[in-house]
Amino acid sequence: MQALVNGQQSPTLQDRFSAQHNAFGVLRLAMACGVIIAHAGPLGFGRANIGAATFGRQSDLGTMCLYGFFLISGFLITDSALRSTLRQYVRARALRVFPGLWVCLLVTAFVFAPLAALYENGNLDGFWGHPDGPFAYVTTNVLASMEQFPIAGLLADTPYGQLVGGPSAFDGSLWTLRYDLALYAVVGILMVTSVLQRAPRAVLVLTGGCYALILADFFAAPDWSSRPPQHGAVGPFPLIGAFAADWTLILSFLFLVGAAARLYARRVPMNSTLAVLAAVTLVGSLWLGGFFAVGLPAFAYLVLFAAVALPRRWSRVSRRNDYTYGIYIYGFPVQQMVALLGGTRFGIIGYIALSLLGSVLFAALSWHLVERPALGFKTGSGRARHRVVKQAARQRPQRAAGPVGAGRAAARPSTGRHQAGTRHGRPTQQIPKTGVALRRAGRSRTPDLTFLVPPGRATTATASGSTIPGIPAMTPPSGRAQTTATTSPE
Repeated sequence: MQALVNGQQSPTLQDRFSAQHNAFGVLRLAMACGVIIAHAGPLGFGRANIGAATFGRQSDLGTMCLYGFFLISGFLITDSALRSTLRQYVRARALRVFPGLWVCLLVTAFVFAPLAALYENGNLDGFWGHPDGPFAYVTTNVLASMEQFPIAGLLADTPYGQLVGGPSAFDGSLWTLRYDLALYAVVGILMVTSVLQRAPRAVLVLTGGCYALILADFFAAPDWSSRPPQHGAVGPFPLIGAFAADWTLILSFLFLVGAAARLYARRVPMNSTLAVLAAVTLVGSLWLGGFFAVGLPAFAYLVLFAAVALPRRWSRVSRRNDYTYGIYIYGFPVQQMVALLGGTRFGIIGYIALSLLGSVLFAALSWHLVERPALGFKTGSGRARHRVVKQAARQRPQRAAGPVGAGRAAARPSTGRHQAGTRHGRPTQQIPKTGVALRRAGRSRTPDLTFLVPPGRATTATASGSTIPGIPAMTPPSGRAQTTATTSPE
């Protein structure tokens, strides 16, 4: 059912979304760069995340980008799940996250950290055998739990190290991975129980429940501009650790909004009138207060609208080479090294430029040498892929006379030769109405996945117990050997 706006039939998200022509790629890339820009404040100059004052201390540029990542992730991961078996889904998620992460851990521990030790101490004495040395860093974080952030007591003299009062994180951005993986697991459970295909209303119930809890915190706060209370931790859980309750609630809500938008795309109106109203609501909530009550849903709508309304040529961004994940995992250590080596003497613009340049360089190497080759294993061995191609060719239906509609495009079987990365499915059909229709259509899998970057918290507790307004604590509460005594990763 399509929504009615101003007495006219409004196009829906299903009508306007194309698997091949959408702006999710450019939005994700912009958000990854936005986090680096936001982190220039604390990592380069010991100040708050950029945008904290502008957004009334309710959020900042980096946090808004994080929210956008989780929203897009919910949409694209759900779309992928509807077109996959559980085995295919798990394989795709693991191959997209872990190979790049493992190499990043090795590069951080055995390239960045030794260089930092040589620069700070002039030698590597005590570096390799340190209790929180490079070997412990890799083995502790291998499953993305990120229980250790500093390495061998280094980076205490960087702007961020001075801010937190001791050794600081080499890669604080990675704290969001446990939230990412947990929500991927939730989608996997919904697949196993057939909720996505047969009872999608359960996702609406979960989304509404998260929003009700957010509203309860909002109305219990002392003023409209207060952040939600932290509520302690959830967990710890085996292998992956504990979760900050406040972040779990907000990030889960945004992820579920994206998932619900995908499941009910045929009912979500997408027009400029609603986009303008959402923009006014978002700006007003950031300026006057009430962001967590009305600003978050408005922000979610604007991101989805931008994904389908931006110029079609922008859909080419990240189609072949998706550097977003690499920028996410390498941005923080690159910024720490640039600050350590004195890159801040060029001012904040120069520091941001150097940080972006270095991050993109490592992201390109990660994509071409690690991530894209790993994604080639998503469909199994080369022989298995060849069998899929031959089977698809034998089952290809004969063309009928007349124009080819969206339904026929959806019915075209997969060739098994889609591009590694995101949003590279060959068909250009609109979103089918149900998950069952998707499976019957035999549509080629489009490995969509988003990756996250860290937010900033309004206050950070230093080792002495004092708080510094507007400075993000970029490590989670369970981080080991960290002098920052935080209770949440914000």
